[in-house]
Amino acid sequence: MKEKNFQQEFRKRNTITGVFELKLCKGTSLPFSNMAPHQLKALSDAGSDAGLYHKLTDQPVSFQQNMQGMQEQKKKQRFTRPAPFDCFFLKNVPAWLVVMFYIPRRKKNVYYIAIDDLLEMIEGAGRKSMTESMAERYASHVDDYRRKPAHP
Repeated sequence: MKEKNFQQEFRKRNTITGVFELKLCKGTSLPFSNMAPHQLKALSDAGSDAGLYHKLTDQPVSFQQNMQGMQEQKKKQRFTRPAPFDCFFLKNVPAWLVVMFYIPRRKKNVYYIAIDDLLEMIEGAGRKSMTESMAERYASHVDDYRRKPAHP
């Protein structure tokens, strides 16, 4: 399991609205240093009256050509993947750290921790990392990704 696998599962299974920072923990605790200061600030800003402005950049796109449609694809070739829009400004949006505690073939527990609760946890932790029991205590929502999702 890699964080990109978690991201794919999250995309299929998540039913909660908001902005999210996803983290995967394969050990007994997740270091608070795994959450970059700019990530915490962005989550905090999006969840507050201050708001978060972000400009989207166009991403390069790659594609595979097949011999039959090569000429047609060359005509339609694009050098960037179009962004859905230029930018966004979010304020008072639910903002979450979503952490999966993972043990192969045994556990995929996912905890949604609201940004304000996360900052409170970090402040009062008395340690440099989050354990699963801390995540459970501060989580607003918990999901077991070993089970089939409730929605189609």
